[in-house]
Amino acid sequence: MNARWRYVLAIAVLGLLITGPFLLTAVLLMAEMSEAEGQALAGLLLPRLPIGIMMTGLGFAIGVALLRGLFNQYVQGLLKMAELMRLMLGANRNFRVMPEGPPEVQLLGRAVNELAQQRDDLLSDVESQIRRANTSLVEEKNRLAALMSELTQSVVVCNLDGRILLYNNRARLQFRAFVQEGSDGAGSAPLLGLGRSIFSVFDRNLIAHALDSLQTRLATQGSQPSTHFVTATRAGQLIRVQMAPVLSATGGDGEGTEENAPRSIGGYVLMLDNITRAVDSETKRDELLQNLTEGSRAALANIRAAVETLLEYPDIEAEPRERFLHIIGDEVLAMGQRLDQTLDSHADAMKARWPLEEMLGADLIAAAQRRIESKFGLSVKIDALDADLWIKVDSFSLIQAISYLAGRLQESFDIRLLRFRLAQSGRLAHLDMVWMGAPISTETLHGWELEPMNLSGENSPLTLRDIMDRHGGELWFKRDSATQLAYFRLLIPVAARHDAIEPVALLRGESRPEYYDFDLFRHSDQDHALDDRLLTELTYTAFDTETTGLQPSEGDEIIQFGAVRIVNGRMLRGESFEQLVDPRRGMSAESIAIHGLSQEMLDGQPAIERVLPDFHRFCEDTVLVAHNAAFDMRFLQLKEASTGIRFTQPVLDTLLLSAVIHPNQESHKLELIAERLGIAIIGRHTALGDAIVTGEVFLRMIPLLNDMGIRTLGEALAAARKTYSARVQY
Repeated sequence: MNARWRYVLAIAVLGLLITGPFLLTAVLLMAEMSEAEGQALAGLLLPRLPIGIMMTGLGFAIGVALLRGLFNQYVQGLLKMAELMRLMLGANRNFRVMPEGPPEVQLLGRAVNELAQQRDDLLSDVESQIRRANTSLVEEKNRLAALMSELTQSVVVCNLDGRILLYNNRARLQFRAFVQEGSDGAGSAPLLGLGRSIFSVFDRNLIAHALDSLQTRLATQGSQPSTHFVTATRAGQLIRVQMAPVLSATGGDGEGTEENAPRSIGGYVLMLDNITRAVDSETKRDELLQNLTEGSRAALANIRAAVETLLEYPDIEAEPRERFLHIIGDEVLAMGQRLDQTLDSHADAMKARWPLEEMLGADLIAAAQRRIESKFGLSVKIDALDADLWIKVDSFSLIQAISYLAGRLQESFDIRLLRFRLAQSGRLAHLDMVWMGAPISTETLHGWELEPMNLSGENSPLTLRDIMDRHGGELWFKRDSATQLAYFRLLIPVAARHDAIEPVALLRGESRPEYYDFDLFRHSDQDHALDDRLLTELTYTAFDTETTGLQPSEGDEIIQFGAVRIVNGRMLRGESFEQLVDPRRGMSAESIAIHGLSQEMLDGQPAIERVLPDFHRFCEDTVLVAHNAAFDMRFLQLKEASTGIRFTQPVLDTLLLSAVIHPNQESHKLELIAERLGIAIIGRHTALGDAIVTGEVFLRMIPLLNDMGIRTLGEALAAARKTYSARVQY
């Protein structure tokens, strides 16, 4: 029974105690009196009954007032003290109870403060011993962090679920470049972050195929294996990836660590190289060499022509001049031959420069599509594509060949639309370039195959035949008489498949430096349903918005987003989202006074339609946390129709959770909650500042909820829905 019902019960008992004895006495007397005595007594008492009722009511009122005072001082005061004592147990160790109320309650408060101080002294002593014991561990952790930060190569470590456990600063900068080159720059949502999925950058099948290869090599090789692949990002960049396994400390069955124990993969390390610029640099160097060669050849031809003219019109004695001029001609001819030999050697080097590497056929076609559309203005469509087909190719030269064929088709036949098809046939893949129009002759195709690929300002000594020979494939031309479609078919090798990966154990660790958190090895996305996951296991995005006003349904708009990620019980301030938004409407002076954002500061900022997709990507696969979340979520819901962006993940509200934890406190404003929990407020009424405070408050609330038996997400949501504040709507 809660305090309110106990108070009501106490008032009822007081009423019975005041009126009960009089009523019972009257009943007993009436039962023993004769009728005449009863009438005499009634005549005596009835005229004076109003005075009796008034005195009884006055006594009852005085009793209720005394009871209320005692209830507030003892019952309600002790309940508030109990709530505040729980703060000292975990959320805010430095908090102390303010002794107030009756002397007995004050004495209890002082005793509690003394016990808390003794507890703090003991904890401080234990913590100092732990710090001394962890000195060497911290040093090793700092060495690792320094090493990772100084590496010039991008390094990312993931668990088997694809969740990022470690990354260095080089990787963060490179992934940020992926976003900037792949979008219009409206937002700042990163692709990289602790607990985020690597599959937001790389295709899941790509990683699974590489893991398949690692597992097979692990079973057959004595040393730790590695594998390589090349992929294309959404921005059209080519990324060369070296992948190495993180081997679990125990065998697959979880037993000891003997040298002959079976090894299993608990995660993987990705080392990334952006080879886009290298490819472009090589292309420019090739063009320079080709132009130099062609220019030298033309100059030598002019010299030879001049020499021949002098031979035709000699001005000196014939025999010596003729011998002299023939020597010059022979030297010029030798120089031309040497240049031809240099050109041939350079072409041979280009043919062997790039190794054949495995990549998804879909990535190759996507890169070729972007190149053809940007270079020739052709419309490119994809008719049929085996999305799981892996090929083994030199992606640079093969994309060059495909682009060259597309350019020659446009130049010779003025085609407007090109279609791609990709399918497997045995050990080879059929890559078809399909167009509607006139067929080409065998002689024309033969000429295209043998001549250097020079088109649209790009020169290459390589030929189509060179590239197809490098891949061990062929180039065909076919025509479908029924549909009047013509197409080139390129036969290219299919990557070898490996046996499926066996189930493996996950690695465990305890390191927690700035950019990595190996505790994420402990969790698997498939372990539990989301509502059954512990609050300590989930990844959160604490967010806040600033708006033009307080009426979302009447046209007020969002003017600023602020958000920060919470992973494994830690707030990652380095992984934040902050963006101003142009509301395309005016603001009231009252709202400007609150958040300090003027109309001039918002003019020229991206509109909500450009910002919302970036914010959605930033917080995907996380639980949202906000203070008075109904307000912020209403703004987001009203934008679903115009943007197509829906936030379907669970939402936890720190206002409602505060009402669950401290039902006897008078206010649940964010600043008062932060004060109770010992959190310093910085940047209040800025979106990112409020998001950080909200995240800190939520982290302090988790152990308090745990003490109340609220341990899972489902339990927290259910408890929040039962509070009175959950009825507020906007």
